[in-house]
Amino acid sequence: MVKGLQGAIIAAGRGERLRNSTRDDIPKPLVKLGGEAMLLRQGRALIEAGASSVVAVINSETARVASEMALEIPPSVHLVVRDTANSMETMLALGDVLEPGGFIAATVDAVIPQVELARFVNESRRKIEDCGEKKLAGVLAVTRWRGEAKPLFADVTENGLILRLGNRQTSMVTAGLYFLSTRVFDYAADARRAGLDALRRFLALIIERGMRLDAIEIEGSIDVDEAPDLDAARIAIRKMP
Repeated sequence: MVKGLQGAIIAAGRGERLRNSTRDDIPKPLVKLGGEAMLLRQGRALIEAGASSVVAVINSETARVASEMALEIPPSVHLVVRDTANSMETMLALGDVLEPGGFIAATVDAVIPQVELARFVNESRRKIEDCGEKKLAGVLAVTRWRGEAKPLFADVTENGLILRLGNRQTSMVTAGLYFLSTRVFDYAADARRAGLDALRRFLALIIERGMRLDAIEIEGSIDVDEAPDLDAARIAIRKMP
């Protein structure tokens, strides 16, 4: 385990759904929430939740536009520029830069109340320490499904074990927040051989291979995919302490 907790942001997608539903044709990580780019906001949130530093995987367009905007990146946030083919490859890119151990990762568009983010980190740490099981690959944040399009449903037992992830409807969906061991990258070759093309499929593969993923329910999270989500997130941020 490395000293301190590593943080990571998955932010290499183009965010086409958000672009198509708003007037601003800029990369999603640079869209502003509460007066700051989502990329910077997520980095700050992870640091405040306990991460000692944050690695953000972004694409070359985001890097170029951020440079044109003269976006000030804090020294605690390290940018890795990769034009990845899909969300799984963005996650796997972290395997090249993170030290062995645990890390807290979030998608750039997951807007989560800071108190819930901090609770998730603390409870995940306790769960992993108490478990002491090598097969525990990590913990996923889940939330109640509210009818959002294209969710990743999680079948969760009463004691928080994730039995499966997929399209079969349940009451819980993933929330774009993960506390994982870098041992998950051991399955990169398997995933690529299987032709997987999404992070959700990679996580499902880990479970199928016998690794354990647990779940912690959080409240108040918003996944910013389209203009109404962005409006809801901006309203929610104004109400946050």
